[in-house]
Amino acid sequence: MCAHNPPCPTAMAPDSEARRPVAHRPEQGWSLLCNGVLVFEDTGELLPDGRIVAPHRPLALTVGSAA
Repeated sequence: MCAHNPPCPTAMAPDSEARRPVAHRPEQGWSLLCNGVLVFEDTGELLPDGRIVAPHRPLALTVGSAA
């Protein structure tokens, strides 16, 4: 799917986060990347082979009150 040079990493590559969107549907909450991965706004992913990657947003830091 990736037609630019240098090509983006495959979905299984360690640096797979470095990829370009080819279709973006913010109103529906997803983007299709050039390596065939569907990325959802909650950071979940659907890989080209049908496997699911659970959302992996960083946890929000909470500030405790000093008493």
